[in-house]
Amino acid sequence: MAVRAQPPSVSRNLSRGLLTEPVKPFESVEAKEPSVSTHDLYTTPPAEPLWQVPATGAARFSWDYDDGRERLLALYQKGKDKQWDGNKRIDWSQEVDPTDPLGTPDEALTLHGTPHWAKMTEKDRGELRKHYTSWQFSQFLHGEQGAMVCAARIVESVPDLDAKFYSATQTMDEARHAEIYGRFLHEKIGMLYPVNDNLQGLLGDTLRDSRWDMPYLGMQVLIEGLALAAFGMIRDTTTKPLPKQILAYVMQDEARHVAFGRMALRDYYRQLGDAELREREEFVIEGCYLMRDRLSGVEVLENFGIGKQEAKDLSEHSEFLQLFRKLLFSRIVPCVKDIGLWGPRLQKAYVDMGVLELGDSNLDLLMSQDEEIAEQLDRERFAAEERARVAEVAEAIGEGAGEAGAAA
Repeated sequence: MAVRAQPPSVSRNLSRGLLTEPVKPFESVEAKEPSVSTHDLYTTPPAEPLWQVPATGAARFSWDYDDGRERLLALYQKGKDKQWDGNKRIDWSQEVDPTDPLGTPDEALTLHGTPHWAKMTEKDRGELRKHYTSWQFSQFLHGEQGAMVCAARIVESVPDLDAKFYSATQTMDEARHAEIYGRFLHEKIGMLYPVNDNLQGLLGDTLRDSRWDMPYLGMQVLIEGLALAAFGMIRDTTTKPLPKQILAYVMQDEARHVAFGRMALRDYYRQLGDAELREREEFVIEGCYLMRDRLSGVEVLENFGIGKQEAKDLSEHSEFLQLFRKLLFSRIVPCVKDIGLWGPRLQKAYVDMGVLELGDSNLDLLMSQDEEIAEQLDRERFAAEERARVAEVAEAIGEGAGEAGAAA
């Protein structure tokens, strides 16, 4: 199977070696100056280097500096306490094989089991794994930049000061996530995909709406909810330590973000009339269908010489992708129900998608599991550091004793 040629700069970069030099375990590894530009790593150049979304709506100031809502302020405090540095918390010295970055079963690939797969060489299959990982993490990267912009928009537009405080910490979180995903793609994969047209469209719809709650709904509930489910599936199936670490730590932050969105929207939507709630339900329905039907990685198959329609058909008939699509809604449906958007039209849409039963999922349990997995990785990290320290001390003592014996 003919694989579309890599940009020359990518081939040169891979031949030089993308991986960082080994360092002591968990030592801070500063990001390298990129040897090639992001533009050179794109499989297809972005349609426009700078995307501009016209701002609408008002910037709101509050002169009420009372304490605010206890639940939101507790999240704000947690957001301050849980800040971390991606250069220090993540062990960037871990190597990644670009042809098998995640170590997940090949059965998860859309082409697996098709005539196309049978014709592929092992080298082609390695390139396919690389492209799929690049596509997934590129969409994560673009989504995190969108989340950063939306969080900043919430700071500007939300009327309550406690919500502004928390959104400011979230803006920093999202900047860190974008930095980390960008570094992973640059240093470990050596390839980026442009933003998916439909993800870009949903981001644009979210940002253009003048109502202050729409960035919450579009980003915290829909885009972040979908991303959390995708992060979790990879985190729980990858056999590679670096992507597992990245995803676990990002998800720990995102659990707070979703909790914030739920609190803010639940309080606000109790005040809305039926017509206003229906408008927001329509937005959710349209966004859910869009993400279910269009975020399938067709762009990857096109880069392997498969026509767009055939690529869509292959994606539609992929058993893994069908399961993946359903699981993608495991974080969205219970959140939508929790904030009070649960009218007949929305329930009918979820019946059509086969995900209505997910509305009864325990979202708080899922979020607490995200916290625990990240904390467990930290415990393992600190234990490894302590073992290394003890071994180093023992070695130094042994060397000292040997020198003393020789002198005697």
